[in-house]
Amino acid sequence: MSVNDLTPSAAACAQTRSDAKPVVFCDFDGPIVDVSERYYQTYRKGLRALAALYRQHTGTRLMLSPLSKAQFWQMKQSCVADLEIAMRSGIPADWFKPYMQQVEKLVNHPRLLQWDRLQPSAEAALTHLKQANVRLVLVTLRQPCQVDAFLRTQGLNHLVDAGYGASTAAAAHQNRVSQKRELLAEAIAQQQAQGHCTKKSWMVGDTEADVLAAKDMGLPSAALSCGVRSVDYLKALEPTEIYGELLTAAQAVVETTGQCAA
Repeated sequence: MSVNDLTPSAAACAQTRSDAKPVVFCDFDGPIVDVSERYYQTYRKGLRALAALYRQHTGTRLMLSPLSKAQFWQMKQSCVADLEIAMRSGIPADWFKPYMQQVEKLVNHPRLLQWDRLQPSAEAALTHLKQANVRLVLVTLRQPCQVDAFLRTQGLNHLVDAGYGASTAAAAHQNRVSQKRELLAEAIAQQQAQGHCTKKSWMVGDTEADVLAAKDMGLPSAALSCGVRSVDYLKALEPTEIYGELLTAAQAVVETTGQCAA
């Protein structure tokens, strides 16, 4: 999978090709990758970096109260503001900006990316889509180079047909709906230009960016609670369906995509 292969040629089909496949669009972080440990390690390292910066500037010790991983992740899944997480950890409000600068500097560092783990059902889900002759297209706010590197390390790159990613490392952490919407619109347009079927496509993801982008593009959405948002939070977004993990979603989505007409 490489975004460099995605621009359709001048001779791209304007109608469905005989070898066309139905398309499923899917996020990367959350559905495929468990980022919880990386986010928590980033939080802890950010606290330590801020404490050192605070001592350097004030000559005094900053008394912090780090959250446990369970506490931290519950707050992230409930979409608690970073400011509240910081203040509950003992960070003064006027030191929040320096703290977030440390976090944004750390979160995509190679030493922290190593904490990313494959979701337990992800390989089975991707294999199921491939065997069902469904075209899997990733639409993610991660940079393509990071996605490619992870998939190759896991030996899964052959299960992904195409990918659309962000141009900056900070995009995934910021999780902006507008960026996801733009990427999804680009993905839909290019897959259609290549002659693939998007009439029954779904968007599979784990955050508000995925659900809202899907709504804006007129696609049904499968929201997953195995990622960075809880079931209760996802319910409030009113996705088409909610599933606990990617395999269950893949099995359900395959039943609805159908086959392309020749």
